[in-house]
Amino acid sequence: MKNNFIQRAITGVLFVAVLVGCILGGPIPFTLLFAGITALTIHEFGTLVNQTGQVQMNRPIAILAGVFLFLSFGYAGLMPGQYSIFIPYLFLLLYLLISELYKKQPNPVQNWAYGMMSQVYIALAFSLLNVLAYHTDGTSGEPQYNPVLPLSIFIFTWVNDTGAYCTGMLFGKHRLFERISPKKSWEGSVGGAAFSLLAAAVMSRFFPFLSLPQWMGLGLTVVVFGTWGDLTESLLKRTLGIKDSGNILPGHGGMLDRFDSTLMAVPAAVIYLYVVSL
Repeated sequence: MKNNFIQRAITGVLFVAVLVGCILGGPIPFTLLFAGITALTIHEFGTLVNQTGQVQMNRPIAILAGVFLFLSFGYAGLMPGQYSIFIPYLFLLLYLLISELYKKQPNPVQNWAYGMMSQVYIALAFSLLNVLAYHTDGTSGEPQYNPVLPLSIFIFTWVNDTGAYCTGMLFGKHRLFERISPKKSWEGSVGGAAFSLLAAAVMSRFFPFLSLPQWMGLGLTVVVFGTWGDLTESLLKRTLGIKDSGNILPGHGGMLDRFDSTLMAVPAAVIYLYVVSL
């Protein structure tokens, strides 16, 4: 148990350091990191569903499409209005659909379903980080890279997870969603949300481009949808009959295990920020 704790701690510190360092490092490290994470997560997802023996998702094309979608969102962030960059991505989606006509696989509909799920569930979520990262400068009108919003998603997620774990261990009695995740409690969820609101208050002091209520609303959005994201991945793993999505991160499981909350929190955060900007 002690060795496992040390392994988890070392992996966790390195994971956070790389993530924070690349986000703060500028657009190039940010792009390289999350393009790689997109590829690894789709590969892991495809491996899991293909292991069932009932699905043969086209992993290479799904990975290529997912990475291209991420890069396209980044390009559109730097070059507003240049939406023709997405055309090759549409061809890749068409290939995923049309290729099943010629493969003679036993379950082509499931291949379609999981292939498209890899794009909507994983690739789109990571790609939307670019929407948070690039903003038009109010003075020059030029797009600028701002690491604060994408980093805030992970800060709120980590604070929520830590707060929920500690509060749940101390006070957790009422199960949040026992059918899917029997360890989560309502007390833990409320505690995690409280810690996230505190983190939002701190963010509002250092980064006043959002007001205190807006930061707190963003924090709550990440908490609520991040929890649903966690439960969604738990349901996926239960359906596939697995405990961890992979072992690429020693002591922490796979990429889906580490980014399950992010996959739903990022799209929700984009919607929230769009609504409050109206």
